[in-house]
Amino acid sequence: MILICYDGSDDAKAAIDQGARLLAGQEATVLTVWQPFIDVLARTPSGFGLAAGIADNSDQIDAASRQNAADRAAEGAELANKAGFQADARTVSEDGATADEILREAKELGATAILLGSRGLGGVKSLLMGSVSHGVIQHADRAVIIVPSSAVAAKRERSQSE
Repeated sequence: MILICYDGSDDAKAAIDQGARLLAGQEATVLTVWQPFIDVLARTPSGFGLAAGIADNSDQIDAASRQNAADRAAEGAELANKAGFQADARTVSEDGATADEILREAKELGATAILLGSRGLGGVKSLLMGSVSHGVIQHADRAVIIVPSSAVAAKRERSQSE
């Protein structure tokens, strides 16, 4: 069983397409990780100062975020099925780092591999924003396949040719 990480980005879509070339026919779970509102606020530079009138609606915001994640996971599962996987959708709320949630889900599901896209962030952006793919590969206890989107791959190819 393959755990496919999906956030709706071109990178995630490329991972499904490229992964299917290697792993078509495999059972897969498409995972979308979402963040509860309170966690998003905690990571915002202004923090709770912006939340004065919004905190009362946190349950509604979380319900909308949960539904958005479920819709995204279903979209990813549909793409994965069209690409040749036997996929279903799954969501999980983030209690810690996204990479940790992915690794926990992979263990719980008994995934033989984790498939995810790479945003191709480097330097300062990677340090400031963190890197899910980097976190997964650094702490994984199973195979990890990281696929760059075609735009990222083309950019890397150009820089290597210079």
